[in-house]
Amino acid sequence: MGRLTGGDPSLLRRINSAVVLHALRATDFATLTEITRVTGLSRPTVEGVVEGLIEAGLVVETTVEEPGARRQGRPARKFRFRAEAGHLLGLEIGPHRVAAVLSALDGRIIGTAAKDVDEAASAEERIERLRGAVADLLRRAGVARGSLRAVGVGSPGIVEADGTVRLGTALPGWTGLPLGERLRRSFKCPVIVENDANTAAVAEHWKGAGVDSDDMVFVMAGLSPGAGSLIGGRLHRGYGGAAGEIGALHLLGRGVRPETLLSTTDEPLHPLDEQAVAKVFALAREGDAQAGAAMERFIQRLVHDVAALVLALDPELVVVGGWAAGLDGVLDPLRRELERYCLRPPRVALSLLGEAAVATGALRLALDHVEEQLFATEGTVTARR
Repeated sequence: MGRLTGGDPSLLRRINSAVVLHALRATDFATLTEITRVTGLSRPTVEGVVEGLIEAGLVVETTVEEPGARRQGRPARKFRFRAEAGHLLGLEIGPHRVAAVLSALDGRIIGTAAKDVDEAASAEERIERLRGAVADLLRRAGVARGSLRAVGVGSPGIVEADGTVRLGTALPGWTGLPLGERLRRSFKCPVIVENDANTAAVAEHWKGAGVDSDDMVFVMAGLSPGAGSLIGGRLHRGYGGAAGEIGALHLLGRGVRPETLLSTTDEPLHPLDEQAVAKVFALAREGDAQAGAAMERFIQRLVHDVAALVLALDPELVVVGGWAAGLDGVLDPLRRELERYCLRPPRVALSLLGEAAVATGALRLALDHVEEQLFATEGTVTARR
């Protein structure tokens, strides 16, 4: 049996700093006495830690007068977490638009921006459009680019850990694109690139329909659907980042391409032509027989794809988002058919975040990255002033 040895004093200081910082982030402001009570640390320890965090730029002393309070003697010193010590970006890159969400270090959203982009735009044009949206947002918010601490990005396709798009058929020139590397040239901070359905799943769990469900699936409904999954509250990416690519099931011997499912003619629809798809759904609601049959094919395929994932993961909740989620007639048939196919049917709900889901989830990934740094015990805690 090995000898037990004392802990590293510097590690203990980092742990104490993380504990105090976490306590301050959870409230608007707190006194030394309140921090001592919440953390269980001694007052001298708390005083030393707070002074260190002030020096690092993460905490500031504040003067807050409580309404109706009578001043008797010297008021207690109050401290707050400096959410303005840095900023975070969540970015969405989609077929028809790019979008950006800006927040402080506490995740409070400061501003948003979006720009339309042509579905046939090249990778370079799409990235430049994104850069323009970011520049506009930072300028309107009065935030310096150097204040950014992390950037999250939601992109279609199978994304490698370094941000390279291994396979991306939804956007021209996207397969093989070193997206993370390209964006890091614009931002002097960590850039985390993730599949768009995965970021949407994270967003719904953070602020949307899945806030009370740690085991959930987000379905990006479209002609070729994708999905993001959380298991035990953690994003499940799979061994190579391809988990949830249910749109590929048509390759397994079915002989039906996604583009032909909603076609009412012999010509396939363009995978990104959402207006043409919406027209088919509108005709189906009006009683058009061909459109009704096309809509039924679409629903059945979506049900089969989602059911395969549900049977494998047994989630509590399925959240349906993406452009097809806004089309009447999708949710009820999906719910009904999942009850037929699944041993334990999950709850089914529409996305509460809509088109904001991808960028919001990307912002959450950036926030997670910064929190890992702020509350780390393996390295030093620093902040930009």
